[in-house]
Amino acid sequence: MLRFVFWSLLFLNAALFAYAQGFFGTSKGSEEERARIKPQLEAARLTVLTNEQAAAAKAAPAAASEAASEAAIAPAAAAVEASAPAVAASAAAKPLACIDVGTFSTGEAKRFETRLAALDLGERQSRQAVQAQDVTSYLVNIPPQGSKEAAERKAGELRNLGVTNFFIMSGDSPLKWAISLGVFKTENGAQTLLAQLNKQGVHTARITPRGREATRYAYRFRDIEPGTRERIVAAADAVSDAEAKSCR
Repeated sequence: MLRFVFWSLLFLNAALFAYAQGFFGTSKGSEEERARIKPQLEAARLTVLTNEQAAAAKAAPAAASEAASEAAIAPAAAAVEASAPAVAASAAAKPLACIDVGTFSTGEAKRFETRLAALDLGERQSRQAVQAQDVTSYLVNIPPQGSKEAAERKAGELRNLGVTNFFIMSGDSPLKWAISLGVFKTENGAQTLLAQLNKQGVHTARITPRGREATRYAYRFRDIEPGTRERIVAAADAVSDAEAKSCR
Protein backbone atom coordinates (compact mmCIF):
# COMPACT_ATOMS: atom_id res chain seq x y z
CA MET A 1 0.00 0.00 0.00
CA LEU A 2 2.72 2.43 0.94
CA ARG A 3 4.56 1.55 -2.19
CA PHE A 4 1.50 2.38 -4.29
CA VAL A 5 1.12 5.76 -2.66
CA PHE A 6 4.82 6.53 -3.16
CA TRP A 7 4.74 5.76 -6.86
CA SER A 8 1.49 7.66 -7.33
CA LEU A 9 2.95 10.83 -5.80
CA LEU A 10 6.10 10.44 -7.82
CA PHE A 11 4.07 10.11 -11.04
CA LEU A 12 2.00 13.21 -10.26
CA ASN A 13 5.12 15.30 -9.52
CA ALA A 14 6.65 14.16 -12.79
CA ALA A 15 3.49 15.08 -14.69
CA LEU A 16 3.32 18.57 -13.13
CA PHE A 17 6.98 19.18 -13.96
CA ALA A 18 6.42 18.12 -17.58
CA TYR A 19 3.40 20.42 -17.88
CA ALA A 20 5.29 23.36 -16.44
CA GLN A 21 8.08 22.82 -18.95
CA GLY A 22 5.62 22.76 -21.85
CA PHE A 23 6.12 19.18 -22.82
CA PHE A 24 2.34 18.84 -23.31
CA GLY A 25 2.05 21.99 -25.56
CA THR A 26 0.64 25.52 -24.71
CA SER A 27 -2.77 27.06 -25.11
CA LYS A 28 -3.43 30.16 -27.23
CA GLY A 29 -4.25 32.14 -24.08
CA SER A 30 -0.89 31.28 -22.53
CA GLU A 31 0.98 32.33 -25.68
CA GLU A 32 -0.82 35.69 -25.78
CA GLU A 33 -0.12 36.29 -22.09
CA ARG A 34 3.60 35.56 -22.57
CA ALA A 35 3.64 37.83 -25.64
CA ARG A 36 2.08 40.65 -23.59
CA ILE A 37 4.42 40.22 -20.66
CA LYS A 38 7.62 39.75 -22.70
CA PRO A 39 8.05 43.44 -23.74
CA GLN A 40 7.55 44.48 -20.14
CA LEU A 41 10.43 42.28 -19.09
CA GLU A 42 12.96 43.29 -21.77
CA ALA A 43 15.96 44.26 -19.67
CA ALA A 44 17.72 45.98 -22.58
CA ARG A 45 15.08 48.73 -22.59
CA LEU A 46 15.20 49.42 -18.85
CA THR A 47 17.03 52.52 -17.56
CA VAL A 48 18.30 52.93 -14.03
CA LEU A 49 17.57 56.43 -12.65
CA THR A 50 19.46 58.32 -9.95
CA ASN A 51 17.60 59.74 -6.94
CA GLU A 52 17.69 63.24 -8.45
CA GLN A 53 16.32 61.99 -11.80
CA ALA A 54 13.57 60.06 -10.07
CA ALA A 55 12.55 63.15 -8.05
CA ALA A 56 12.52 65.29 -11.21
CA ALA A 57 10.40 62.73 -13.06
CA LYS A 58 7.95 62.64 -10.17
CA ALA A 59 7.68 66.46 -10.06
CA ALA A 60 7.17 66.84 -13.83
CA PRO A 61 3.46 65.86 -13.92
CA ALA A 62 2.67 68.26 -11.05
CA ALA A 63 4.48 71.13 -12.80
CA ALA A 64 2.64 70.39 -16.04
CA SER A 65 -0.68 70.41 -14.20
CA GLU A 66 0.16 73.72 -12.50
CA ALA A 67 1.20 75.27 -15.82
CA ALA A 68 -2.07 74.16 -17.40
CA SER A 69 -4.02 75.72 -14.54
CA GLU A 70 -2.11 79.01 -14.87
CA ALA A 71 -2.74 79.00 -18.63
CA ALA A 72 -6.44 78.59 -18.02
CA ILE A 73 -6.54 81.34 -15.39
CA ALA A 74 -4.40 83.86 -17.34
CA PRO A 75 -7.09 84.89 -19.90
CA ALA A 76 -9.63 85.52 -17.16
CA ALA A 77 -7.12 87.54 -15.13
CA ALA A 78 -6.17 89.55 -18.21
CA ALA A 79 -9.83 90.30 -18.90
CA VAL A 80 -10.29 91.53 -15.33
CA GLU A 81 -7.16 93.71 -15.54
CA ALA A 82 -8.27 95.12 -18.91
CA SER A 83 -11.70 96.04 -17.58
CA ALA A 84 -10.35 97.60 -14.37
CA PRO A 85 -9.21 100.93 -15.98
CA ALA A 86 -12.56 101.27 -17.76
CA VAL A 87 -14.45 100.73 -14.51
CA ALA A 88 -12.19 103.20 -12.70
CA ALA A 89 -12.59 105.76 -15.46
CA SER A 90 -16.36 105.37 -15.40
CA ALA A 91 -16.44 105.79 -11.61
CA ALA A 92 -14.24 108.87 -11.83
CA ALA A 93 -16.25 110.48 -14.63
CA LYS A 94 -18.07 113.64 -13.59
CA PRO A 95 -20.57 115.81 -15.43
CA LEU A 96 -19.13 118.54 -17.66
CA ALA A 97 -20.37 122.12 -17.64
CA CYS A 98 -20.78 125.10 -19.95
CA ILE A 99 -20.37 128.54 -18.35
CA ASP A 100 -20.43 132.18 -19.50
CA VAL A 101 -18.21 134.68 -17.69
CA GLY A 102 -18.17 138.43 -18.19
CA THR A 103 -18.09 141.10 -19.10
CA PHE A 104 -14.52 142.48 -18.78
CA SER A 105 -12.88 145.71 -19.80
CA THR A 106 -9.87 145.47 -22.10
CA GLY A 107 -7.40 145.53 -19.17
CA GLU A 108 -9.44 143.08 -17.12
CA ALA A 109 -9.68 140.70 -20.09
CA LYS A 110 -5.89 140.62 -20.48
CA ARG A 111 -5.36 139.83 -16.80
CA PHE A 112 -8.10 137.20 -16.90
CA GLU A 113 -6.56 135.45 -19.91
CA THR A 114 -3.15 135.49 -18.24
CA ARG A 115 -4.60 133.59 -15.29
CA LEU A 116 -6.35 131.12 -17.62
CA ALA A 117 -3.20 130.27 -19.57
CA ALA A 118 -2.15 127.60 -17.05
CA LEU A 119 -5.42 125.71 -17.62
CA ASP A 120 -4.61 125.12 -21.31
CA LEU A 121 -8.29 125.13 -22.33
CA GLY A 122 -7.67 125.41 -26.06
CA GLU A 123 -10.84 125.31 -28.17
CA ARG A 124 -12.97 124.90 -25.05
CA GLN A 125 -12.46 128.63 -24.42
CA SER A 126 -13.92 131.37 -26.66
CA ARG A 127 -14.18 135.16 -26.41
CA GLN A 128 -16.73 137.61 -27.80
CA ALA A 129 -16.48 141.39 -28.00
CA VAL A 130 -19.63 143.27 -26.99
CA GLN A 131 -20.47 146.96 -26.95
CA ALA A 132 -21.46 148.22 -23.52
CA GLN A 133 -21.62 151.43 -21.58
CA ASP A 134 -18.68 152.22 -19.36
CA VAL A 135 -20.65 153.78 -16.51
CA THR A 136 -18.91 156.71 -14.81
CA SER A 137 -21.87 158.34 -13.03
CA TYR A 138 -25.59 158.02 -12.22
CA LEU A 139 -28.11 160.73 -13.12
CA VAL A 140 -31.35 161.17 -11.15
CA ASN A 141 -33.81 162.75 -13.60
CA ILE A 142 -37.33 163.14 -14.86
CA PRO A 143 -37.45 161.76 -18.43
CA PRO A 144 -37.55 164.12 -21.45
CA GLN A 145 -40.85 166.04 -21.69
CA GLY A 146 -40.85 166.46 -25.45
CA SER A 147 -40.56 170.24 -25.57
CA LYS A 148 -39.26 173.24 -23.66
CA GLU A 149 -42.76 174.28 -22.63
CA ALA A 150 -43.59 170.81 -21.26
CA ALA A 151 -40.32 170.74 -19.34
CA GLU A 152 -41.05 174.14 -17.79
CA ARG A 153 -44.52 172.97 -16.67
CA LYS A 154 -42.94 169.94 -15.00
CA ALA A 155 -40.42 172.25 -13.30
CA GLY A 156 -43.31 174.24 -11.88
CA GLU A 157 -44.83 171.07 -10.41
CA LEU A 158 -41.49 170.31 -8.73
CA ARG A 159 -41.35 173.73 -7.13
CA ASN A 160 -44.87 173.22 -5.76
CA LEU A 161 -43.62 169.98 -4.11
CA GLY A 162 -40.73 171.81 -2.49
CA VAL A 163 -38.03 170.60 -4.89
CA THR A 164 -35.75 173.44 -5.93
CA ASN A 165 -32.44 171.74 -6.81
CA PHE A 166 -32.91 170.88 -10.49
CA PHE A 167 -32.34 172.21 -14.02
CA ILE A 168 -33.83 171.61 -17.47
CA MET A 169 -31.45 169.76 -19.81
CA SER A 170 -31.05 171.06 -23.37
CA GLY A 171 -28.63 170.53 -26.21
CA ASP A 172 -28.44 167.78 -28.78
CA SER A 173 -28.66 164.62 -26.68
CA PRO A 174 -31.16 161.82 -25.95
CA LEU A 175 -31.93 163.59 -22.63
CA LYS A 176 -32.96 166.94 -24.22
CA TRP A 177 -35.85 168.51 -22.21
CA ALA A 178 -35.30 166.08 -19.34
CA ILE A 179 -35.02 167.53 -15.81
CA SER A 180 -31.85 166.72 -13.92
CA LEU A 181 -32.24 166.32 -10.15
CA GLY A 182 -28.67 165.26 -9.27
CA VAL A 183 -25.55 163.41 -10.49
CA PHE A 184 -23.70 160.82 -8.35
CA LYS A 185 -20.54 158.78 -8.68
CA THR A 186 -22.16 155.74 -7.08
CA GLU A 187 -25.55 154.13 -7.60
CA ASN A 188 -26.14 154.08 -3.83
CA GLY A 189 -26.00 157.89 -3.71
CA ALA A 190 -28.51 158.12 -6.52
CA GLN A 191 -30.83 155.65 -4.77
CA THR A 192 -30.75 157.77 -1.60
CA LEU A 193 -31.91 160.91 -3.46
CA LEU A 194 -34.58 158.95 -5.33
CA ALA A 195 -36.03 157.69 -2.04
CA GLN A 196 -36.11 161.26 -0.68
CA LEU A 197 -37.92 162.57 -3.80
CA ASN A 198 -40.53 159.82 -3.50
CA LYS A 199 -41.29 160.99 0.03
CA GLN A 200 -41.82 164.54 -1.34
CA GLY A 201 -44.32 163.27 -3.90
CA VAL A 202 -42.05 163.03 -6.95
CA HIS A 203 -42.85 159.61 -8.44
CA THR A 204 -41.71 159.99 -12.05
CA ALA A 205 -37.99 160.38 -11.35
CA ARG A 206 -35.58 157.61 -12.32
CA ILE A 207 -31.86 156.75 -12.30
CA THR A 208 -29.93 156.78 -15.61
CA PRO A 209 -26.35 155.43 -15.78
CA ARG A 210 -24.03 157.73 -17.73
CA GLY A 211 -20.74 157.05 -19.49
CA ARG A 212 -19.17 156.43 -22.84
CA GLU A 213 -19.69 153.37 -25.03
CA ALA A 214 -16.85 150.89 -24.72
CA THR A 215 -15.87 147.45 -25.98
CA ARG A 216 -16.06 144.76 -23.35
CA TYR A 217 -15.38 141.04 -23.54
CA ALA A 218 -17.46 138.00 -22.59
CA TYR A 219 -16.07 134.45 -22.36
CA ARG A 220 -17.65 131.04 -22.85
CA PHE A 221 -16.18 127.77 -21.59
CA ARG A 222 -17.46 124.36 -22.75
CA ASP A 223 -16.91 120.79 -21.47
CA ILE A 224 -15.45 122.04 -18.20
CA GLU A 225 -14.85 119.73 -15.24
CA PRO A 226 -16.07 120.90 -11.80
CA GLY A 227 -12.52 121.53 -10.57
CA THR A 228 -11.65 123.56 -13.66
CA ARG A 229 -14.87 125.57 -13.32
CA GLU A 230 -13.87 126.60 -9.80
CA ARG A 231 -10.47 127.79 -11.05
CA ILE A 232 -12.09 129.82 -13.87
CA VAL A 233 -14.48 131.53 -11.46
CA ALA A 234 -11.61 132.23 -9.04
CA ALA A 235 -9.60 133.82 -11.87
CA ALA A 236 -12.56 136.03 -12.80
CA ASP A 237 -13.12 137.12 -9.20
CA ALA A 238 -9.44 138.07 -8.92
CA VAL A 239 -9.64 140.67 -11.73
CA SER A 240 -13.23 141.98 -11.62
CA ASP A 241 -16.75 141.45 -10.35
CA ALA A 242 -17.79 139.73 -13.59
CA GLU A 243 -20.65 137.26 -13.25
CA ALA A 244 -20.35 133.52 -14.04
CA LYS A 245 -23.48 131.65 -15.11
CA SER A 246 -24.36 128.33 -16.72
CA CYS A 247 -24.98 128.08 -20.47
CA ARG A 248 -26.06 125.41 -22.94
